Amino acid sequence: MVIDDFITPEILATFWGLVGVTALIVQSTKGLIKERFSDWVVRVYAYIVALTLVFVFARQGTGIQGFVLNLINALTIAIGATGSYEVVVDPLAEKEKGEDIDG
Repeated sequence: MVIDDFITPEILATFWGLVGVTALIVQSTKGLIKERFSDWVVRVYAYIVALTLVFVFARQGTGIQGFVLNLINALTIAIGATGSYEVVVDPLAEKEKGEDIDG
């Protein structure tokens, strides 16, 4: 792999490649999602992006075991992508908490 290569299928076959591209896709398109839906939908969207990328570039195993493994891998990629964004880009953001049950 040459340092000046753009994103390649080989890079997308790695965990960090998938995390990076998932974060890139989600962060550049989440404005469209947030216009119509609440914030939690962005997390579902990140999972769908990660799942798509896993099945195209980094599919693991065969049969039902492979399918479940790909679902789990996509979940870890989506968590990594959303978490890395929050840590790197907006580490001091204060999230709104739901109201207490007591009022």
